[in-house]
Amino acid sequence: QLQLVESGGGLVQAGGSLRLSCAASGRTVSNLGMGWFRQAPGKEREFVAGIAWWVSTTGYADFVQGRFTISRDNAKNIVYLQMNNLKPEDTAVYYCAADSTELVRIRTFPSSYDYWGQGTQVTVSS
Repeated sequence: QLQLVESGGGLVQAGGSLRLSCAASGRTVSNLGMGWFRQAPGKEREFVAGIAWWVSTTGYADFVQGRFTISRDNAKNIVYLQMNNLKPEDTAVYYCAADSTELVRIRTFPSSYDYWGQGTQVTVSS
């Protein structure tokens, strides 16, 4: 059974950076499509970034605008989300998710993902 545990969230000032980590156990992340989502209070969960299984293609939501980078360390079985130039509107709980069925595409709907972590809070002050 795959388990995902996020870490790295916290409080940061606008313009600052955070690196989120998603540690996986039970399966190797190199054999999974991985995604980061976020959910702000009163809003739906939304796609942030993803990395495909087969060719490690990456994809990002439009609002990222080059500020975030998703990557994975296969040796450590960890997926990262490096977030730079953070804005107050980036404040949300960030979730790591795994897509065990899609080989190539990066899927952006939460319902496409099979496994989820518990989330980590990111708060950006102005």
